Amino acid sequence: MNTPATPSFWVVIPAAGIGSRMRADRPKQYLQLAGQTILEHTLHCFLDHSQLRGLVLSLAVDDPFWPTLALANDPRIQRAEGGAERADSVLAGLLRLLELGAQPDDWVLVHDAARPNLARSDLDLLLQELADDPVGGLLAVPARDTLKRVGADGRVAETVDRSLIWQAYTPQMFRLAALHRALADALVADVAVTDEASALEWAGLAPKLVEGRADNLKITRPEDLEWLRQRWAHKH
Repeated sequence: MNTPATPSFWVVIPAAGIGSRMRADRPKQYLQLAGQTILEHTLHCFLDHSQLRGLVLSLAVDDPFWPTLALANDPRIQRAEGGAERADSVLAGLLRLLELGAQPDDWVLVHDAARPNLARSDLDLLLQELADDPVGGLLAVPARDTLKRVGADGRVAETVDRSLIWQAYTPQMFRLAALHRALADALVADVAVTDEASALEWAGLAPKLVEGRADNLKITRPEDLEWLRQRWAHKH
């Protein structure tokens, strides 16, 4: 059986959030990790890939940190104006891609700004698994721990069958036009979409899960950053 050819792709990284749970003096993507910001590490996951067509970073209008970074002058990175919610920032990124010459059927990967530990092997696996997929999909990891559904009183209501539960990671990979339409329609309908796959699901499609590495974590809390610092201390 032949391995599918790795398709070319565009990347959108929504990075307009403030990351309040990190209790820091700046958005979490600008915290330091192994000599660079988290965002710089995240961008480097894609920049040297031979199939990358271009990358759009959706930033807050008044972001004072991005212009201070060396990558701000990298011609492979274009900027878009981020919005109040993730979906707004992704939509702005997709519109920028169209301005850059992206076509409706082109693959777009959306990745979290604070998810800097994406392995190249996972990125290539996602691209190859979804190369000919009619819908697209996302990296994900099966739930490991026992899961509990909690009642309003804070007590366990039931134990959930974890074999049916996966944690959604990024990148999430969809065709530009399909993703744009699903996000725009969800926003008009005032449907809360927490990731790109949920917009496609709301549109009636079923994204494919591609099992990736569990250490492709999103830095959300201070202990996440400390865990990654300790892990990287041995390889950077």
